[in-house]
This record gives sequence, C-alpha cells and structure tokens, in this order.
Amino acid sequence: MFGKIFPILLAVIGLAAGGGAGYYLRPPPPDPEATADCAPISKDHGDTEVESTEEITATSEFVKLNNQFIVPVVEDGLVSSLVIMSLSLEVKTGSTEKVYRAEPKLRDAFLQVLFDHANTGGFAGAFTGSANMDRLRTSLTETARTVLGSDVIGVLVSDIVRQDT
Repeated sequence: MFGKIFPILLAVIGLAAGGGAGYYLRPPPPDPEATADCAPISKDHGDTEVESTEEITATSEFVKLNNQFIVPVVEDGLVSSLVIMSLSLEVKTGSTEKVYRAEPKLRDAFLQVLFDHANTGGFAGAFTGSANMDRLRTSLTETARTVLGSDVIGVLVSDIVRQDT
C-alpha cells in the first residue's frame, strides 16, 4: 500500500516545493515612485506636425496578403525568369476586414501593376535597387488607395525573389 501512495506523495511535495520556490524567488514589484517620475515626454514641434514611429504604429496595423504574387518576366517572347513576391499592407486601425473583403480586386490590380513593372524592365538586372523598389512601392500604394481609399498608408514588400529559367 505504501508503494502506491509514495509516488503521489512525492509529486505533491514536489509541486508544493516548486510553488513555494516560485513565490519566494519572484522579482520584486516596480517601485511606484520610480514609475511616477517617468511621465510621457511631449513632442511639441510648434506648427509642424510630426508623427513618431510609436504614434504611427498605434494608429495602423499590418495586413499580410494570403498568397504570393508570381510575375513572369518576358524577354524576346519567352519567359526568362519568374519573380515571386509577398506583400503586406499598412492600413489604419480597424481596416483589416475591409482589406480581406476587397482582396480579389486588390490582387488583380496589384498583378496589373507588377506586370507593367516587369514589362518596363523593372525586374531586370539589379531589380532590388533602392530607386527601383521605391518606384514599385509607390505604384502599389497608389493602386491600393484606388481600391481601398484613404485607409491605406503603404504597401510593404516582405519577400521578393527572382528565379531565372
């Protein structure tokens, strides 16, 4: 009988010891006087209105589009490479559902922009150059704003790869 109770008794003692150790070794609570001295700093810049990164992220959210975009790069009538991209949208808080409802129309418009970019040589050579990517992001953002309105803050290229054939 003692052989059956001993493992249970050992488990209860181990749980009690672990709980007691966790209680006594927990970090001390923060000092209320120290946290009261840390008042938020006012960012008054006169007449110009400048938003910090914290203020932007507090009023925006990111929506990752479900599927990747696959764009063929055509040279001399043949597909020379494929560009595969993942895109996300930065939108005003509360607009996520609106993006998902309009996703088919948004994907169609984005594909047209990406095909145009490919046809003008945007994915040739050093296609990830700063000026080239800025031009692509600007075109995608303008297109997203025509579909979704002013809720769109920007388009982010999260992944991009070119596979030469």
